[in-house]
Amino acid sequence: MSDVLLLRHGEIAELRLDNPAKLNALTVPMLQALDAHLDMIDRDPDIRFVLVSASASKAFCAGADITAWGDLSPAEFARVWVRQGHRIFDKLARLSKPTIAVLEAFAVGGGLELASACDIRVMSPKATIGMPEASVGIVPGWSGTQRLARLLPEAVLKEMVLFGRRITAERAFALGFAAEVADDAAAAAMEIVERALSSSPRATEVAKYMIHAAVGEDSSAMIEALGSGMTVATADKAEGVAAFRAKRKPVFRGE
Repeated sequence: MSDVLLLRHGEIAELRLDNPAKLNALTVPMLQALDAHLDMIDRDPDIRFVLVSASASKAFCAGADITAWGDLSPAEFARVWVRQGHRIFDKLARLSKPTIAVLEAFAVGGGLELASACDIRVMSPKATIGMPEASVGIVPGWSGTQRLARLLPEAVLKEMVLFGRRITAERAFALGFAAEVADDAAAAAMEIVERALSSSPRATEVAKYMIHAAVGEDSSAMIEALGSGMTVATADKAEGVAAFRAKRKPVFRGE
């Protein structure tokens, strides 16, 4: 059984970290399961929104499991562990469906990077966030100094990464990192997505692409996706395809 569960609630998918014995510390099988689930979610037109949650009451995610990377060579660590995690977290960040991370307990290191890859975050008052990598002799490897730099002020990020300080849910909300702080974070997140179900799926997807293009989240792909979406619906595109199939010269009308 996978330590990352994929649950369905109608049009809402939930990715739930389920490795409570290790405080949901991320392992290679968990990353692989997350990767596969994201591919399936992106292809499923019936899924509108995605929640990323955790089953452990003590932690959303304690980061990357040290036993998974502690004995890797420098080359393996950089080429395999870091790049694989980066690719999967980027896939989550660039998912066509809006995503919410539900933080009911602490999220540190890779766990915080996972939450940061979601569109918004809902936190419990007892939840905290931190980047403790330096305490075990490494640096953030899954966008902790890159994507997080767009979500938090520079001084706050340095406070976590350089000085090992944790940020409370109240402060994360004041900084704009958390969209909401609620005693029942899971229920609050579900309420947000249920209200959003009345919005246009296509408009929501395109709006996400537009925002990502503006903030630099894979902006080149987002711009091309937007442009391609505009042109593929035109009469000129239909004429171009028809002409190619008929082996004739197309007659474009700019429509």
